[in-house]
Amino acid sequence: MIELLKTYRRLDPAARSLIEIFLLYPGVKATSLHRLSHVLFKIGIPFLPRLLSEFTRFLTGIEIHPGAVLGKRVVIDHGMGVVIGETAIVGNDVVIYQGVTLGGTSLIKQKRHPTVEDNVVLGAGVKVLGNVLVGEGARIGANSVVIDDVPKGSTVVGIPGRVIDRKLKPGAELNFDI
Repeated sequence: MIELLKTYRRLDPAARSLIEIFLLYPGVKATSLHRLSHVLFKIGIPFLPRLLSEFTRFLTGIEIHPGAVLGKRVVIDHGMGVVIGETAIVGNDVVIYQGVTLGGTSLIKQKRHPTVEDNVVLGAGVKVLGNVLVGEGARIGANSVVIDDVPKGSTVVGIPGRVIDRKLKPGAELNFDI
């Protein structure tokens, strides 16, 4: 938890203290409560994980299905309107801004939500739809709609999302100054 709070502090110039982040940042509450609901979901407890997920949505405005997998240090900045679907996988050190949807496009019980690899930035209002892969280090611009795989290190913008830049070199350190 301390590691997550320090990540928020590093990425948010408005953050004053770790206690402020812990008590007042909805993304911290949402990801923390999700980890509990995910454990309950994984061990097969009925109803309770979804109830906790609904409570979390009411409390924070962030909806994360208990089946979704979140990596370490996932930062949901502001977060209102964020939706992360049941089969979504989110890697480590991912930054998600308000209004992002990691949504499904199929009603068949299979992997139907996106996989977002490590060190990705999803701008405000981004929609990533279907079983697509967002490669490591990618940046998706605000309000883009992604329906195809995104190559590692790419910058994607538009509707539908188009790759406009490919900068990440293997092993390169990412800078999250946005």
